[in-house]
Amino acid sequence: MTSTVDEPVRCFWCGETELYRHYHDTEWGFPVGDDTRLFEKLCLESFQSGLSWITILKKREAFRQAFAGFDMERMARFTEGDVERLLGDAGIVRHRGKIEAVLRNARCALQLRDEAGSLAAYVWRYEASPTAPAVISETAESRAMARDLKKRGWSFVGPTTVYAFMQSMGLVNDHSLDCHVREAALLARRHFIVPT
Repeated sequence: MTSTVDEPVRCFWCGETELYRHYHDTEWGFPVGDDTRLFEKLCLESFQSGLSWITILKKREAFRQAFAGFDMERMARFTEGDVERLLGDAGIVRHRGKIEAVLRNARCALQLRDEAGSLAAYVWRYEASPTAPAVISETAESRAMARDLKKRGWSFVGPTTVYAFMQSMGLVNDHSLDCHVREAALLARRHFIVPT
């Protein structure tokens, strides 16, 4: 746990910067039903693969600018010229494979949205059963979702990436038992209407 005399107890991983603490206190573990936010997080988790989350968090606004606010329809129309533009953007992670993957994933997300009614309705099918927080990197639910996304043509969405997405978007509450945010996240989930 991370705490000082003046600071409340938080999960151990978020004490590095004020940006990290704010993300932890206001976003991580709170349920999300908005397709754009869900898609953004899947994209950012894909970029995070092999890096620290704080690296991506510091670049999040640049990513939003570079990827049209993570609008799936606009991203699905990006061309090879856009890939080259993105490779020249020092504000983001310049990895051709990841850039091409999230653009392909945008096209896949549109198909999935058409089939399921919304991206939110799809991802919430994989909500984990409530458990005590654990230091793990994947679950049966994250493996199932990753497997299904890959069948649908997505890439850079392995079970560890998907589990990190699930933690951050409130599909599982992994705030430590003594974290001051845990109860707020649980309350938000109780009031959250699962998209159908």
